[in-house]
Amino acid sequence: MARKWFWTAWLGIVLLMPAVASGATRKSYRRIPKTDMAVEKLANDGIGTGRIIVRVKPGQRGAAAQMLRRGGYRVHGERGLVNSLVVEMPAAALEALAKAPWVESISADARALADQTPASAETYGGMIQTLGPPQLPWGVKPIGVAVIDSGIQPGSEIPRSRIVKFVDFTTGPAGVEVEPYDDYGHGTHVAGLIGGSGWLSAGAYPGVAGNVKFIGLKVLDASGGGATSMVLNAIEYAVANRAALDIRVINLSLGHPILEAAATDPLVQAVEAAVRAGITVVVSAGNHGKNPQTGQIGYAGIVSPGNAPSAITVGAMNTFGTVTRSDDGIATYSSRGPSWIDGFAKPDIVAPGNRLAAAGAVGSTLYTGHPDLQVPTSYGTGGLLKLSGTSMAAGVASGVVAVMIEANRATRATPLTPSAIKAILQFTAIPLPGIDGLTQGAGGINLAGAVKLACTIDPAVAMTTAQVVGMAGTSTVIGGSAYPWAQSIVWGDSIVWGDSIVWGDSIVWGDSIVWGDSIVWGDSIVWGDSIVWGDSIVWGDSIVWGDSIVWGDSIVWGDSIVWGDSIVWGDSEAPAGGLPPPSAATVPIPLAQ
Repeated sequence: MARKWFWTAWLGIVLLMPAVASGATRKSYRRIPKTDMAVEKLANDGIGTGRIIVRVKPGQRGAAAQMLRRGGYRVHGERGLVNSLVVEMPAAALEALAKAPWVESISADARALADQTPASAETYGGMIQTLGPPQLPWGVKPIGVAVIDSGIQPGSEIPRSRIVKFVDFTTGPAGVEVEPYDDYGHGTHVAGLIGGSGWLSAGAYPGVAGNVKFIGLKVLDASGGGATSMVLNAIEYAVANRAALDIRVINLSLGHPILEAAATDPLVQAVEAAVRAGITVVVSAGNHGKNPQTGQIGYAGIVSPGNAPSAITVGAMNTFGTVTRSDDGIATYSSRGPSWIDGFAKPDIVAPGNRLAAAGAVGSTLYTGHPDLQVPTSYGTGGLLKLSGTSMAAGVASGVVAVMIEANRATRATPLTPSAIKAILQFTAIPLPGIDGLTQGAGGINLAGAVKLACTIDPAVAMTTAQVVGMAGTSTVIGGSAYPWAQSIVWGDSIVWGDSIVWGDSIVWGDSIVWGDSIVWGDSIVWGDSIVWGDSIVWGDSIVWGDSIVWGDSIVWGDSIVWGDSIVWGDSEAPAGGLPPPSAATVPIPLAQ
């Protein structure tokens, strides 16, 4: 595949490129197969312990867990969805573990963070109007949307009756069903964008899908962070209960730095498993699109699981509070592609994410710690909050997906697959002029067009593009102006245009996603004006790929990873959930069972 060709070429190139971090001294680490960047560093340093996620070969998880426990190692849990164990392991034992024949890969139980950023200046309204309000068929019934986040606080925007299940995974691997709450405030805001009532603003700031049922799965604590293993537990719960709770959409407005290829990343693999189970997974791209000190725009800031090929990865669009699409742009903080290591082109689409008002969790960390973000209500009471971020954009996109599914279910006997939903969103997206595909994906999300196409397509019947557009059209009128659709999707490794698209049960996705209007495959790849892949790599002015990545002054990948203002994994700080206190277990790991 073209992606493999690129990666092979890149590996040869980086060996010749000098390290470019300003005066930084790089340690030379031994490569330890089967480990991600963070585990490899911990194993090389040989100090302390780490909580890790061990993916094991099929059929050997139970025996491996028993073996580790007999050896004195603490096994925190087993996850069948990605066939893995969560284990507390001394650094000195990691290399031996990696050599065990039953081990597929070893990943850090990295700390996942919410992808939101404080909003500034005025609150932007008109979100529903700029999305293009759809004409909905009769008989629309609500679906279940799982919000895997910091929780959901019931209130006027999200009545308790609409939260049909709430499970707290911050208290233990199995999760505990409790009364809904949100001590950080992020999940409530995301849920409000997905389907808040708009009651507190007298209809000025409603969510997209006002009748969905919420399944709140709490994985983030009062500071907005949580271990990857907690997120895995929540995804597994959603998959196991998808039929009983009618879960058709998962929203993941969180992530952690990409530490390994998507093929071995447990979080990515859990997302892929959920999609295979029939759940559409919407994830945030990340808020690492610019240097926070200088404002310099950078690429390759996509976070995991935004690099999951089958996920709908969403960047943040800035609508400037207007209905028209002609003045829309990309929020500067929105992470751009490609994904680190694999070179996947992400995001898939962009959606409004800037200065959006939605439900606020009164008493939560965000609500009380940022009074400037509180939005006055129409009734003189609290309960609305203003935030920006790809988290918010993902929430808007999840609402759009929910409306699509509900409309399709009211008109067709065969449900849309997650792949078909993704294709519809891409095909009907409204491209932002002058913006490359690594920044906007297919373009701005189009609610009216997506719903129209979702009701036109019969998933049980193969239809050509000509037949589809003959019934659905190729543009959407928003604010009195007609905006043409992107009319392209990604099928395997290729961009598919026009009559080549076959709509129906045969839409499938490959392992890589390629976007752009100016891709040339051959001896070199040219992607827009800023990227050249061939004998050398030039990626705008802000990123150099080599032994380390320098992104302005704020991101350095080498012997430590710095993301924004905090060290995510390095010598001076270990993330909560990533490096627990030292363990007494020091016995060697058996290499066979």
